[in-house]
Amino acid sequence: MYKAFLIKYSEIGIKGKNRYVFEDALVRNIREAIADCDGVFEVTKERGRIYIEVQSEYDYDELIDALTKVFGIAAICPVVLVEDKSWDNLCKEACDFVKAQYGDKSFTFKVEARRSDKNYPMTSPEMGIELGAYLLDRFPNMQVDVHNPEVRITIEIRDRAYIYSKSIPGLQGMPVGTSGKAMLLLSGGIDSPVAGYMIAKRGVKLEAVYFHAPPYTSDRAKKKVVDLAKKVAVYSGTIRLHVINFTEIQMAIYEKCPHDELTIIMRRYMMRIAEKIALENDCLGLVTGESIGQVASQTMHSLRSTNEVCELPVYRPLIAFDKQDIIEISQRIDAFETSIQPYEDCCTIFVAKHPVTKPNVNVIRKSETKLEDIIDDMLETAYATDEIIEITK
Repeated sequence: MYKAFLIKYSEIGIKGKNRYVFEDALVRNIREAIADCDGVFEVTKERGRIYIEVQSEYDYDELIDALTKVFGIAAICPVVLVEDKSWDNLCKEACDFVKAQYGDKSFTFKVEARRSDKNYPMTSPEMGIELGAYLLDRFPNMQVDVHNPEVRITIEIRDRAYIYSKSIPGLQGMPVGTSGKAMLLLSGGIDSPVAGYMIAKRGVKLEAVYFHAPPYTSDRAKKKVVDLAKKVAVYSGTIRLHVINFTEIQMAIYEKCPHDELTIIMRRYMMRIAEKIALENDCLGLVTGESIGQVASQTMHSLRSTNEVCELPVYRPLIAFDKQDIIEISQRIDAFETSIQPYEDCCTIFVAKHPVTKPNVNVIRKSETKLEDIIDDMLETAYATDEIIEITK
């Protein structure tokens, strides 16, 4: 059972003088991610490396599963710690490591050595050559292949020595919280949870808003959105979900505006409300799951019409994705089966048979004037219905 893990990152390594900000955020996120795992763990940062040391019994699979959901991790390497890094002891430990890991299995290998401790009496190339020869003498089932080995046995010399050969892929990306906060427009569909996941991968902390329309949408539809937020929170950390009652505004639009413009006008008012809540909660932008041309409200003309009502930038991580691409990510984050549950959200109740696909902004503005007498009061009423649900993983 491994007692330590080396956490590798990639993109963080090019951050220059403020790299420590990203490293510290990654350490915090790792601690949060493994807090619910059985066991006691110490997470430390040391000269371009992050380590997890195990201080009790633990569940290996549970720990790895938690770490593979943390953005910013490029790879997780289970390591053997060697306190006595004298050359003779290091060779013995490496021999024990290979025997325990691979037994009599035949494979090609290469020894890669890194020496951060420059006082160590051997250089990195010397260690790689000498240790490779040592292992080759003791394991006749192994063969050296320096170009394309099946196994890379890595030795790192720091204040202690570290031996490892496994590298479990992480999600990469940036640590959540290092890129500010944004407001996700979350529906009960497939796309918006994936958009939340994708923007969180770039280090963005999430809040979310859901537009509920009782009695046309049921409590089951609301629960479905809460469940989807929980799926995203596994990766993004805690999400504050704002539930807004949109029924009154939706009915007014349905009664007073042209039916082929219903979806566009509703989206415009959703964006207005989402932006106000975003600004009140220090968000730097809005996030939607829109993809160009997927439906009538997501044509270039339609997106321009909805963008027009916002001053905050609108981020659309899925803008060039095919539907199958989105479905595959939805399945990977375990959101797909929840997304396809047959509980309608407020966007799908009042869908026009022939929605406009190339809305003219001036025409849409003119249609909205039919709501002038009532819309301000309705918006204030909608803001007052804000129900905040804190979603954790």
